[in-house]
Amino acid sequence: MLIQDLIDSAAALVATARRHGADGADAVARASSAQSVSVRLGALEDIDRSEGVEIGLRAFVGNRSASVSTSDLSRAGMEELAMRAVAMARHAPEDEYAALAPADALANPARMPALDLADRAELSPAQLRDRAAEVEDAARAVAGVRNSEGGSAGMSRGAVALVTSTGFAAGYEGSHHSLHASVIAGEGARMQRDHALRSARHLADLPTAQEIGTLAGERAARRLDPGSPPAGRLPVVFDARVSASLVSHLFGAMAAPSLARRASFLADRRDAALFSDGIRLVEDPLRPRGPASRPFDGEGIACVPRVLVEHGRVQCWPSNVASAAQLGLPLTGHAARGSAGAPSVSATNVDLMPAEETLAAMIADIREGVLVDYLIGQGVNLVTGDYSRGAAGRRIVDGQIEGPIAGFTIAGNLVDMFAAMRVADDLECWRSINAPSIRVDGMTVATA
Repeated sequence: MLIQDLIDSAAALVATARRHGADGADAVARASSAQSVSVRLGALEDIDRSEGVEIGLRAFVGNRSASVSTSDLSRAGMEELAMRAVAMARHAPEDEYAALAPADALANPARMPALDLADRAELSPAQLRDRAAEVEDAARAVAGVRNSEGGSAGMSRGAVALVTSTGFAAGYEGSHHSLHASVIAGEGARMQRDHALRSARHLADLPTAQEIGTLAGERAARRLDPGSPPAGRLPVVFDARVSASLVSHLFGAMAAPSLARRASFLADRRDAALFSDGIRLVEDPLRPRGPASRPFDGEGIACVPRVLVEHGRVQCWPSNVASAAQLGLPLTGHAARGSAGAPSVSATNVDLMPAEETLAAMIADIREGVLVDYLIGQGVNLVTGDYSRGAAGRRIVDGQIEGPIAGFTIAGNLVDMFAAMRVADDLECWRSINAPSIRVDGMTVATA
């Protein structure tokens, strides 16, 4: 479905809601298609293809609102949807902060940048199968790999349009290509598994299947015969593979909706220095071909590059309309909108900027520590900042990375961890949130 068709459908739904008594409304329409092929031990295991169109409506009656969605874009289907949304809104609880973005804050559709998010390359199921087989073959060729959980290749396309009764109407499209392999090294009680995944907007930006498969195999083989780390308060180095999770926790705590609910450990620290002076966190939603790039947010606000953290302090609290109104913050273009439900807040190409020292230089003075490249569980409390997760990785001894370790936990508090954070120079920008390797001294390491 063309973007203009999605815009027309969303505009018709908003007009229908207004006709049924809504004081204001917005609608988001989406069309998507995806296909993937997976193989295991060289044999075809699964072919999956999906296509869908969905439209969601949020209707306001005074300070009350309700949202509903449907995949029925017929005139009768949207008429019934609009009637139901307005009826639900009339009985919803009042919310003094919920509203549409004001007209003077909306992005100008005529001035939206070209972000090159949609790749026109098409891959047939046979080509996807060949790529899936190639990535698995590369992983299985690594010495020590004995079995496979499979390789897969996929591609998807999508388009989204947003229309509001305050005058906004625009859309954009995008694509994704991906490769994945998961293999097992060793046999019997020695078995260790690991994987590698990469995705990109354009096929040309994706590493080769050989590179991704080899990485998966090497990761699994490197885990063989793990030992246990020493227990105590030690330096912990988060490998670039997992370090972005710390930035994700930070972004979640910075999000204005979390602050408004006082569900963030930063609720009483908005003016505090959280990091050392050299830590810098930036965001660029307008990065060409960026994994999370977009010209406007889920409420029609223009997305712009921002500095999120500088000189040790948060510079921007990501907001949507409701949280900005509640906390007296500016609109930042971070609203995320599903087909139904109120807008949330999401990150768009957030990068923790690297330092100049290498990982080797950053760990050179560590007499005893751990390098974590695998995290297990969800033991993070964003209300208190308490952090405790299972981990695996490698031991650091006298400034050198030694053999594999597993079966241990790392614990601390995110406030203390951020204050102690140091970064290396190995940043790679292919996810929506990216970070180089991170060193945090004084974490509690305990064996299971």
